[in-house]
Order: sequence, then structure tokens, then C-alpha cells
Amino acid sequence: MADYPVIADAAGLSEAVAQLAGGSGPVAVDVERASGFTYSQRAYLVQVFRRGAGVFLFDPPPIGDFSSLQAAIGDEEWILHAASQDLPSLREIGLEPSTLFDTELAARLLGHERVGLGAVVEDTLGITLAKAHSAADWSTRPLPQSWLEYAALDVEHLVDVRDVLVAELVEQGKTSIAAEEFQATLDRRPKPAREEPWRRLSGLHTVRGRTLLAVARELWTAREDYARAEDISPGRLVPDRSLVAAVQANPATKQELAALKSFTGRASRSQLDRWWAAIEAGRASTDLPRERAIGGDTLPPPRAWSDRNPEADARLKAARPLVEARAEELHMPTENLLTPDFLRRVAWSPPEPLDAASVGATLADLGARRWQIAETSQLIADAFVDSVQEASEVPETNS
Repeated sequence: MADYPVIADAAGLSEAVAQLAGGSGPVAVDVERASGFTYSQRAYLVQVFRRGAGVFLFDPPPIGDFSSLQAAIGDEEWILHAASQDLPSLREIGLEPSTLFDTELAARLLGHERVGLGAVVEDTLGITLAKAHSAADWSTRPLPQSWLEYAALDVEHLVDVRDVLVAELVEQGKTSIAAEEFQATLDRRPKPAREEPWRRLSGLHTVRGRTLLAVARELWTAREDYARAEDISPGRLVPDRSLVAAVQANPATKQELAALKSFTGRASRSQLDRWWAAIEAGRASTDLPRERAIGGDTLPPPRAWSDRNPEADARLKAARPLVEARAEELHMPTENLLTPDFLRRVAWSPPEPLDAASVGATLADLGARRWQIAETSQLIADAFVDSVQEASEVPETNS
């Protein structure tokens, strides 16, 4: 097994930066987090590879300032796999590409059946990567050498993978499509925070009554605050099912809560006062939540459209098969050709006049890319017009 040292100080960073600046071509970058173990999504290891320089493994917490690395490679093309997952963690430490090549996204656009990193490496280079440590706790220190080897291999092959995928994109005429998608990934920013994030509690649908929902809200908030302070994944403190079990049990005293066998988790007893205070706060609350969340701009599920909006149902049923067929012709998943929610929204509230230009403008407002609009707007407009004509041709029945 090769020895992979971890760079954890300014001197090591400076030496690595000099070598990377002297390398050639694009830069492969990957991030290891501790998802499921820590509250934050911060980077606990950053891997960088460049031809002529080699692989470098950086330990972000002790380094802190990565401005020199950003200056050295920021203007180069960065190669990431599933970039949308890693970009927030990289941005948090001051690292951000100006140009991107996403090997996972490229594989999707090319119609690869498997798009995980190991599968793409195997399909393009014939090399098998072990994925034994993909779900490891990367906040562990020191990191075992076997983990570091795994992390290094995640970037060592990415430049070669990128070259193969570039050739495939040229062959399929999808170079400009990929460029638009990569830029869209770079431009995308985090969604705004949910108004009532506590409603994401798994099993909350079983809770009835506004007071009990208030208890659930306070328990979720107490767990969230403690998890953030301790930088521990909330579910590792007290699982969702345990919070919901405590709500459903509705204990009369702190002792009853402590005796509740379904109330489990590493902090279920050590922080008993915290949880009991949350239960009492929920019961005393005068700001009772609604039984159901406000729908916002969420559309009804398509299965309900035939009753609630039959014209929209007809439009969707007419357009969806055409979009799916075009995606098959292009050898890519339908969701990469056009986000399904975009099609549902334009079907629910179609523009006027009902033509390709107005459909395209609506899709653009929703966030569709130019190439997606070019491939689908005429199909959708034609399908919508046909659905209207078919509805008008249905003979009336005499009662």
C-alpha cells in the first residue's frame, strides 16, 4: 500500500500549491465529509490531483486558509464527480472553480447505465475501485492509511475519465449540452430554508392534534440546537422515530419519558432534562401549528389531476410520452432532458398563446436550460394543442 501523507499546516500547503501550479491541464478535486456522523457538511478531507504534480490530501480544519490553493488552481478546469454535492463544502473553505467538468453528469447525458464514480471509472478505464470507505466518519483523526488510499484513488483517475467522456460527448454531439449543464451546476445556489423544517420529521404524519404537533416541533428544535452545538448528526442523538414515539406516548412526567422504551438514542437519557423541557414548552405553546403545512406552490399529485384539473391532466398525458421518447432518442434519462416538475407546471398553467415560443419562455422562467428548451418546447406545445383539439372533438352524450 502506498503511503499517502495528509497536509495539515501552512508549510505543507505552500509546498503543495507550488507543485500544483507547476502541473499541467485540468485539476481533479474531491471532498470527504462526515455525513451521518456530524451536523455540519464541512469538508474533512480535500483531494486534489493534477498531471505533472500528483495527488495531494489536505486536512481543512487545521489549515483554515486555502486562498493560496484557490489562487493556484482557481482559473483551471476542475473535474468533480457529482459536483453539486461537493461544491457547498468547497465554497465553505474558499475553494471554487471558474470552469467545471462533472463526470457523473457527463455520464448521465451520455446515457451510461451506471453513473456512480466506481462504475464510471470501470466503464471508461476498465479499472475497479474499492468503495469500502465511502460511508466512513471522515472527521476521525488520525485517518487510517486504507481510507487515505481510497480517497486518493477517487481523484487519481478522474482526469483520464474526463478525457474519455470528452471524446464520447464529441461523438454524440453533446459537448455544448454538457457545457450548459456544467455551468448551470456552478450557477445553482442553495434553496432557501424551509419555513417549517420540523415537518420533515419521519413519521410525523402519524401525529394528530395541534398541541402534539407543537410538542414535535419543540423536540425537533431542541435536538437541532444541541446537534448544531455538538456538531453531531441529529439522528445519532435521538432518531426521528424516537421523537415521534415520545410525542405519541404523551408522557405525564419526566420519569415516564425516561421509562419509555421506544425513546432511544445516545442522548435520550443523558439530555433528558432538555427533552422534557421541550415537551413542556410544546404543551404550553400558544403558537400552535396548523394540522397540515401550507402547500405553497406545490402542485397536486398527478393522480389527482383528472378530478381537479382535467384539462391539465390531458395536457400532461399528451406531452409526457413525447418528452420521454425524445430522451430515449438522445440516450439520456428523461429527468436530464427536462425536469419533470417543469413539465407538470407548464401543463397545469399553460401560457398564452399556446405555442413553442411561449412554452419555451415559461420553461426558461422555471430554470430550464437553452438546449432543453430547444429540444422540448415544440414537442410540448404541439402535444398541448392536440390535447385541446381532442377534447373538443369528444361528442357530447345525451342524458
